[in-house]
Amino acid sequence: MTDLAHWQACPRPERVTLTGAHCRLEPLDPARHADDLFAASMAPGADARFRYLFESPCDRPTFERWIAGAASAEDPLAFAVIDRASGRCEGRQTLMRITPEHGVIEIGSILWGPAISQTRVTTEALYLFAQYVFETLGYRRFEWKCHSHNEPSIRAARRFGFQFEGTFRQHMVLKGANRDTCWFAMTDTEWPTLRAAFDQWLAPANFDAQGRQRATLASFRA
Repeated sequence: MTDLAHWQACPRPERVTLTGAHCRLEPLDPARHADDLFAASMAPGADARFRYLFESPCDRPTFERWIAGAASAEDPLAFAVIDRASGRCEGRQTLMRITPEHGVIEIGSILWGPAISQTRVTTEALYLFAQYVFETLGYRRFEWKCHSHNEPSIRAARRFGFQFEGTFRQHMVLKGANRDTCWFAMTDTEWPTLRAAFDQWLAPANFDAQGRQRATLASFRA
């Protein structure tokens, strides 16, 4: 067990830019990101994309109000997901439920548009957050939570290496219905092994000329 006798609170995350080979995470900025993010958010399939989010598909004026509030908030702290190949903002994600005194933080409010969903961009977007949380800020615990009916989110959490910890029954009322919430987390002691798997999966040698993976992310943790 780690000795925490001299534990000190972690720094709060800042509005920094995090850059990888395939994506860049930028502090959400209405002036820079609104047009692309609105297009990505409201592209065909928006109803399914928003099903488990607190927001719903909306018109442009409603979106403008949302992005203004999201960009100014400190918790959740919102970032735009930029596809480096196109230079476009194709999604967003936040650091939220920020608890520096315990070294706990969550990724949430994720919307990855159709142009980047299930690609190297989104895997790297998660990786950049985890790297920032553990290696730069020194947090002990990185959480992922989702609706118990949200099978794509549950699969993603497991694929990324988060461990399932249980279900909070009747945790929330979401859009007029009950939400049981599945809790997942990874810890600082697990991160070195998880990072090694991410590094191997993201390596150019793991992809063929068409960009298809040669080996799964889970296989590098085996």
